[in-house]
Amino acid sequence: MIAAPNPLRSPAADAAAAGDLLCTVDGPVVLVAHSYGGMVISNVPADAGQITGLVYVCAFAPEPGETCNILAGRFPGSTLGETLRPVPRGDGTTDLYIVTERFHAQFCADVPAPQAARMAATQRPPTLEALTEPSGDRPLRRELPSWFLIGEQDHTIPAALQRFMADRAGARRALEIPGASHAAAVSHPEETAELILQAAALPAAA
Repeated sequence: MIAAPNPLRSPAADAAAAGDLLCTVDGPVVLVAHSYGGMVISNVPADAGQITGLVYVCAFAPEPGETCNILAGRFPGSTLGETLRPVPRGDGTTDLYIVTERFHAQFCADVPAPQAARMAATQRPPTLEALTEPSGDRPLRRELPSWFLIGEQDHTIPAALQRFMADRAGARRALEIPGASHAAAVSHPEETAELILQAAALPAAA
């Protein structure tokens, strides 16, 4: 298992960084992503290692030209925009933090408050530009099987949007967890791990 660093700067640049790492990995690889990370794995080059499947955990799964912001506005229910604090950077980009006082309710309402406070303090911000850059013209999920974990009470990527993306992707499985927040992998680690293991077992089963 490798936790690839995600720079959170732009889908194209972040996917290229992930692809560079994947090229150093021997053997089959299942890509797993959360939230904006779904934009990243969707844009990883198909020849960047032996990729066998994609798992989207409360994540964006774009079509060519779509952005995170376009997708988030497709269905009602996302309250992320009203919780964000912009921080301009010297390079001309803008980091987006979730306001600390609103982090728990927005991001991880189903985890204990002390844990939510740690998550808020250690959050890593995407840039505004990352959320508004269009996805590339060759989504990897069109070439590989995909699995989706859906948070039924996700206030960042609404469950209706997650269901829509899973359906149009022809997902092998879409597992919806009742009451789960955007941080479903934290609040429901067993279910998340089980879905990933199902995806990883596909090549052996085939």
